[in-house]
Amino acid sequence: MDNFQLFNPVNVIFGKNTIGELPNLLKDKSNILFAFGGGSIKKNGVYQQIRSALANKNIIEFSGIEANPDYDTLIKAVELCKNESVDFILAVGGGSVIDGCKFIAHAAKFKGKNAWDILCGKEVKDALPLGCVLTLSATGSEMNTFSVISKRSTKEKRAFSSTLSFPKFSILDPTFSLSLPERQIINGIIDPYVHVTEQYLTYNVNAPLQTRQSEAILLTLIEEGPKALKNLENYEMRANLMWCATNALNGTIGKGVPQDWATHEIGHELTAQFGLDHAQTLAVILPAVLKHEFENKKKRLAHYGTKVFAIKGDSDSKIAKQAIEKTEKFFRSLGAKTRLSEYKITKKSLKAIPEQVMKVTGGKKLGEHGNIGAKEIGKILDLAFEK
Repeated sequence: MDNFQLFNPVNVIFGKNTIGELPNLLKDKSNILFAFGGGSIKKNGVYQQIRSALANKNIIEFSGIEANPDYDTLIKAVELCKNESVDFILAVGGGSVIDGCKFIAHAAKFKGKNAWDILCGKEVKDALPLGCVLTLSATGSEMNTFSVISKRSTKEKRAFSSTLSFPKFSILDPTFSLSLPERQIINGIIDPYVHVTEQYLTYNVNAPLQTRQSEAILLTLIEEGPKALKNLENYEMRANLMWCATNALNGTIGKGVPQDWATHEIGHELTAQFGLDHAQTLAVILPAVLKHEFENKKKRLAHYGTKVFAIKGDSDSKIAKQAIEKTEKFFRSLGAKTRLSEYKITKKSLKAIPEQVMKVTGGKKLGEHGNIGAKEIGKILDLAFEK
C-alpha cells in the first residue's frame, strides 16, 4: 500500500426528516445564500421545508444553476454574495448545484481579476463556508473537495479541488430523491460505479481493505440499481444508492492505491463539446478505456471479473474480456447507451477532442501509468464509436 493522508471533516446527517437539523446547524449564520437548480424542489416540497426551517434567517435565493453548472451563471451568484454580505451558502440539489456552490464560495473571496483562474490552478486561500441538502445522489460532491464547472460560451469544462470546498455539513435524506426521473436514477448508478473503477481497476499494491470496500460498492450498485429502477418510490433501495454514491468518492477507497481518471477526463470534454450528461459519457468511455488498456489492466480486470461478476475461467485474459463485456452489459441493462454513434456523434466531430483533453491537463498524460496521450485518446474514442 502506498503512503497517504486522509482528511474529511464533513458532518453527514443521513436519513428521513433530517432537514429539521438545519436551524441548529446554521444557528450562528445570518445571511444565507439559498442556491438551487430549477423548480423540482418546489414540486417535491423541499423548498418549503427549507424556508420553514430557516424562517428566522435572512435568506437570499439564487436559482437556475444548471446541470454541468455554467460559469456565467455562477458569476451572478458571486456578485450577489458580495453585495448581500453572505456568510454561508446552502446548496440544495445534486452534484451540479453543489459543485457550482463550491466555485461560488471560492470566487466570492477571490482577490484576482478573473475568477476562471481558480479553475486553471490559481491558489485560493479563503472561501465562504457552505453546507448541502442533497436531492440527487451521483457525484459524491456532498462529501469531497471536487468541483467541475463548464463555460458554455467557450465550450470548456474544468475541475478544481480545495480543502476549503469540504461542506461543513451534508444532509442526505433519500426521500428527496424519490421524485427523480428515470434518467437521473440511471446517472446516479453509473456515475458512482465509474468513480469506483477509476480507483479500483488499476493494479495491485496489496491494499485488500480498499479493494474489498470498492467491490462492496460495485456489488451494491449492481444489486440495488436495477431494483430501484423497477421500484421508483422504494426508500430503502434509494437510500442504499445514495450512500454508495457518497462512499464512492469521499476519499476512502482511493487512499494508498493508484488511480486512473482517464475516463473522466475524456468524458468531461465530451460533455463540454456535445452536451451529454456526465454519466452518459462515462458509460461510453469506460469500456473503451478498459479495452485499450487491456494488457495493463488484465490482472486487475480478471480479479474484478471473479469477485464482482463471479466469472469462472482458466485464464486471466478470458475472465478479463468477459468482465469488460459484463460491465457494458450492466450499463445497457440500466438503459444507458455505450457507443458515441448512438448519440449521433460523428467521427469527424471527435478529431479535436484528444488535443483539447491534453490542453486541459496541461499536457500531462492520463491513466495510472501516465501512458495515455492524444494519440491514445484518439484510439479510445475510436473504440467508443465502433458498434
